Amino acid sequence: MEKRKAFTLVELLVVIAIIAILMAVLMPALNRAKEQGKRAVCLNNLRQLTLAWIVYADENDDKLVRGDTGEYDSIHADEIPWVLRDYHTNDMNVKRDAILNGALFPFTKNIELYKCPTGWPGELRTYSALDSMNGIEWDSIRKWFKKRMKVTNPSRMLVFIDDGGAGDAHMGAWTNYATTPEWWDPPPVRHGEGTNVSYADGRSEYWKWKDPRTIEFGLKMQAFSGRQEGNEDIRRAQKASWGPKAGSWQ
Repeated sequence: MEKRKAFTLVELLVVIAIIAILMAVLMPALNRAKEQGKRAVCLNNLRQLTLAWIVYADENDDKLVRGDTGEYDSIHADEIPWVLRDYHTNDMNVKRDAILNGALFPFTKNIELYKCPTGWPGELRTYSALDSMNGIEWDSIRKWFKKRMKVTNPSRMLVFIDDGGAGDAHMGAWTNYATTPEWWDPPPVRHGEGTNVSYADGRSEYWKWKDPRTIEFGLKMQAFSGRQEGNEDIRRAQKASWGPKAGSWQ
């Protein structure tokens, strides 16, 4: 009778073990490549939103689009927000209408630009404007920018940030304290140990947090109680939000 060649059980187990080892080695690299792809799409979204933000100012006598979602009376209660109130509901129609009826949408015409690829299925918007860019008037310490030409050092001043990370973007605007070593809104941790941001000159970049306390606090998604003495991430965010005179605490 003709002999048939076949794998023995031991040989089969060895092959399976080799495949498992290769997968363990390759999966982190594949995950990093996947994250790099999502990060690149997110950075492009932020660039496009910021260009729309610039064009809005150009066509509105240099006025900045309102940076919050409009549920609070403030120094610009008669202005249409860049997006309407959307964070209070899971109704996708409401979330969609909040973007379509926002003041910035006519300058983008693409609802996909409002969401990072890392966003959750129930999200249509993951980005927030910086509160300093014509956002909510919380106190008299910080200086809100109302005109684009008043934004000093546009290459260093933030406009949008990839917010949230736990299924919720904030009230249209992300804010932080100007003169104390403390987080107001949680620092976003969407991409590895950092997040994506855009600047008033139209460019975008990845911000990697350096202090472990930033990441720990950001993952908790707990606002208003983030005092962290000596955290340089806080100082960096303050200066990029409110200008070089912010973050002057010792």
